[in-house]
Amino acid sequence: MNQSVLYNILRNPNENGIVVFVLGILFVLSIYHLLLYFQQKGTSYLYYSLYTSLIFIGHLVDVKTGFIPEIIRPFKAVLSEIDIEITWIYNMLYFVFAYTFLNLKDFSKKWYHIIFRAIYLLFFICVVFEITYRISGNENIINSGNSFFIIYLTALGVISYIPLFKIRSPLKYYIIVGSTFLFGSSLAATIIHRMDLFPEANQISFSIFYIGVVLENILFTLGLGHKQKLILKEKNNSQKKLIEQYKENEILRLKINDQLQQDVVNLNKKAEAEKLEALKIAFQKEVTDLKMASLRSHMNPHFIFNSLDSIKRYIIENETENAVYYLNKFSKLIRKVLATTKEKEVTLVDELETSNLYMTIENIRFNNEIELVLNVAKDLPLETIKIPSLILQPFIENAIWHGLSLKKGKKILQINIEKHKETHFKISIIDNGIGREKSNQIMNEKFLKRESFGIKLTEERLAIFSKDFQNDYSLKFKDLLNDDKTAAGTEVVILIPLI
Repeated sequence: MNQSVLYNILRNPNENGIVVFVLGILFVLSIYHLLLYFQQKGTSYLYYSLYTSLIFIGHLVDVKTGFIPEIIRPFKAVLSEIDIEITWIYNMLYFVFAYTFLNLKDFSKKWYHIIFRAIYLLFFICVVFEITYRISGNENIINSGNSFFIIYLTALGVISYIPLFKIRSPLKYYIIVGSTFLFGSSLAATIIHRMDLFPEANQISFSIFYIGVVLENILFTLGLGHKQKLILKEKNNSQKKLIEQYKENEILRLKINDQLQQDVVNLNKKAEAEKLEALKIAFQKEVTDLKMASLRSHMNPHFIFNSLDSIKRYIIENETENAVYYLNKFSKLIRKVLATTKEKEVTLVDELETSNLYMTIENIRFNNEIELVLNVAKDLPLETIKIPSLILQPFIENAIWHGLSLKKGKKILQINIEKHKETHFKISIIDNGIGREKSNQIMNEKFLKRESFGIKLTEERLAIFSKDFQNDYSLKFKDLLNDDKTAAGTEVVILIPLI
């Protein structure tokens, strides 16, 4: 009896509601993931929404009863005419979704280029078949194109499993199991249809195929949910580590401050008026040195760990030359930073070399998308001019991470150094990023806000440094605008005294 009921359900999917049920699931999934794309900005949501939408549209003509045939009646002829083309597109979108979902580019650029270039080639060939068919009107051309498409896509699917099994991510199993369900149902449906194993085999084969479609899309939906869970977990862990680091720094600062204050109290009891004044000066100097050390440590562990991860990626991808090049740059930067812990002032040429190393290392994490420009006036004696060490690093870091990292398109970071009258020299740090207003807006929307202590400490160091000169320093931020008053970047202008 149960077998009879199941047989009656499967034997006529276009009229008994199976198709409507499947299409309903696909419609809900496409709308849901499109909304997730607008909320999360993850491209895998967009590709999946397009994939399910095209399957939904392609099978609307299969519904024989209910309201759907009436709704699509004006478009039924068009949908039937482009049925093969829709199938081509959503099958190609399947590959785009799968390997965007698994972040194949981060795992292996080589396989990413192989697979996506193969998809681009297939798309181009399909366009050629389509144009030829529309011009000639010969259906044999589109049928030949469909046969070629099936063979090409099958071969690409087999090849694609090579990087799929190598990817170290639990998300790959959703793609593997989901595609296995669809492949198994498609194979079973084809065998039943071709061999005509029992009455109404053609209709039952469609039902089996639809079951595979539903199971596949359930797996893909679970996979997208799992991916979002992993992203949220990683974000929470990063925030937790950052909070813990801030707490440790605060405890250390309080301990040092308490110790310094205790030293002052003990010495005050023993010192005379002249010694007390000298002690106050020494105390201020120690606080200043502590702030300077804090600024030098502003090049935090996140930068170091992320830089090493970038170098590690070159090693994994067998890009030995790039790995050695950037590892040399990184080691040289670390040596220079460590050397400055004992030096409060460095020559301008040393500061520029350190800044250039820092920018080069940071640029690795942007796939070298940032164009770095350094212009130095020829009349400046770089070897003799002294400035506080690591004075440019906080401004360069701000320009990269608050201005350029969120910008789309060409990214430029320019540093200009020139003489300003006879009393100062001028350093201009210019980026074509999103601007301070947009950057502040984004920072305010974040759950965890990070204060820019580096800029404040830099101003204090410049003020102390300038006390040895007749003239004072100057620090200004300028918002750059396009002709239409939209943000064109930020310029930081620093005037440092020469006399």
